[in-house]
Amino acid sequence: MDTRKDMLERLKSHQPGYSLDQAFYTDPEFFKLDMELIWYRDWLFIGHDCELPKPGSYITVQIGEYPVVVVRDAKGTIRAFHNTCRHRGSRVCTAAKGTAAKLVCPYHQWTYDLDGRLVFARQMGAEFDASQFGLKPIACESAAGYLFVCLADEPADFAPVRARLEPYLAPHRLTETKIAFESTIIEKGNWKLVWENNRECYHCAGNHPELCKTFPEAPTATGIQGSKSDPEIVAHWERCEAAGLPSTFEISDDGQYRVTRVPLLRDAVSYTMTGKRAVKKNLSDSVSTDRIGALLLYHYPTTWNHVLGDHAVTFRVLPISATETAVTTKWLVHKDAVEGVDYDLAELTHVWTETNDQDRRIVEENAFGITSPAYRPGPYSEEHEGGVMQFVEWYCNFAEDRLTGDAKPALRSVA
Repeated sequence: MDTRKDMLERLKSHQPGYSLDQAFYTDPEFFKLDMELIWYRDWLFIGHDCELPKPGSYITVQIGEYPVVVVRDAKGTIRAFHNTCRHRGSRVCTAAKGTAAKLVCPYHQWTYDLDGRLVFARQMGAEFDASQFGLKPIACESAAGYLFVCLADEPADFAPVRARLEPYLAPHRLTETKIAFESTIIEKGNWKLVWENNRECYHCAGNHPELCKTFPEAPTATGIQGSKSDPEIVAHWERCEAAGLPSTFEISDDGQYRVTRVPLLRDAVSYTMTGKRAVKKNLSDSVSTDRIGALLLYHYPTTWNHVLGDHAVTFRVLPISATETAVTTKWLVHKDAVEGVDYDLAELTHVWTETNDQDRRIVEENAFGITSPAYRPGPYSEEHEGGVMQFVEWYCNFAEDRLTGDAKPALRSVA
């Protein structure tokens, strides 16, 4: 059967409130369609402005079949390009990150300026027009310190995303931070399983002893299921709003991204084993109180985030194959915070390092079980897994609408 037709039929017959058919989690052809319909068409979180501190700073990333380089040019503008030489296609930048005065292909030394222009290509003949062979640009946008790229030829307007996210993120001044530590783990499971696991804390008590010391397990904490009816969360919103921090739950019309602020447990102010600060210096000089809980930001399909008073933890999801996903975690601190003086790196990273590894095992066991011929979609918990249902609904609607040619997928409902 034609894969597009097969996927569309399965999407149309999907039972709301249930997990997806096996093929969505295991089939390489379904994975290719995921990449085509979503990953190669949507805005994807790629990193942070602070990772490109000066002209020539760059980071590279692999998005499916596309190698990408993001660089700050001589005027300070952040740009993204296909990391493919216009000569014979070699990767130009091979390191994960670095700094360079020019971008030089290691194969034949074709040299590109930081704005993508080809400025040197030796012995190409008198008729060669270098102006026709600059690096191919990729749409790139920044929102309050978050960098997004879009591989589509005609990207969707990013302005609505920026307008919704910036009021929440701006007080934290993430452009004035630095990466204290980062790690990437490979989870042997489909990217949707990684997201489904993230979207609920139904599993937390039995799997995340470190995280459960500070982060609430209540389904209202994730900002999708009954948050506006939870008096503790509403009271927290009111306290934060009074301190000048936008906090109430917001979700985009299509369900792709949302942001909210939630309290931590008891008197906890940070993700540590004691609940005490991990960093002495505030993440932002604009935020004077410790009791702000965590600002949660979710943007499908690439990122979830926890922004606290003393540091931020950001996550990037990138699919490798139908059954492998890379999850990159970055811990951000104030740019002037000094390791060993203002923070202990082991204490700063312990909770989420442990939690990430626990989630990796969970996802891999989930993926292993789904390969069984006996697997059938099962029901989600209405009490605890509203966030999972919302993610699956978003995915089904986006994929179905794009398979049928609708350019503006929207949620039919929000849990």
